[in-house]
Amino acid sequence: MRITLRVIGIGPGGPRQITLQAIDAMADVDVFVMLDKGSAKGGLLQVRRDILDQHAPGRTVLELADPPRDRHPADYDAEVRRWHEARAALIETALRAELTDGGVAAFLVWGDPALYDSTLRIVDDLSRRPGLDLDVEVIPGVTSASALTAAHGILANRVGEPIHITTGRRLADTPPGADTNQIVMVDGDLSFRQTADPDDHIWWGAYLGTDDEILISGKVGEVSDEIVAVRAQARERIGWIMDIYLLRKP
Repeated sequence: MRITLRVIGIGPGGPRQITLQAIDAMADVDVFVMLDKGSAKGGLLQVRRDILDQHAPGRTVLELADPPRDRHPADYDAEVRRWHEARAALIETALRAELTDGGVAAFLVWGDPALYDSTLRIVDDLSRRPGLDLDVEVIPGVTSASALTAAHGILANRVGEPIHITTGRRLADTPPGADTNQIVMVDGDLSFRQTADPDDHIWWGAYLGTDDEILISGKVGEVSDEIVAVRAQARERIGWIMDIYLLRKP
């Protein structure tokens, strides 16, 4: 069974940050596949629905219940691999049921598919499954990192300095010399409170590019408590949160 599978970056949430290339890629898709992460994150699905209503109205949408995942496993890497395999199996079943030979399916991916997203790993798994012949097309998107720096009106680094991109889980593992400019994603625990010095500068943002956008910046010692409080309030009010920050040594 031959399928064209498009992985389309749609930016960090702002409907005006979708590229013309992404819009073109939506035009002849037969089935859009979305993973439903439950009512708490229903807003994430609604944003995708709104995008399709505007740019690909009338297309078939498959909303699949995301397989459960242990958020505090003894072996994090093994649990993520198991979760990805479960997702791939679910998607394979849906594609076989909904598409005929030569069909086109697509995923709408937050930000850019190459930056902290599991979709391409799942696609790799699908491509190895017997009887599936996938023609994969990847459409880049505006990253949350570029949306963050644009929203704050700053550069990601100073002249000649490196940029280290990491997650909250790995922030404490940043090697010496790589912590001059750190872009930190997926940090529900706001780990900078344990790793940063009070004089380090932070530029934090949530819901970038949307009507709910929140921006806070300043020295870590002066704005940490504000970020913690504002983040908790926003998550309670909206039901989910996507945030990112740049951490810089003075």
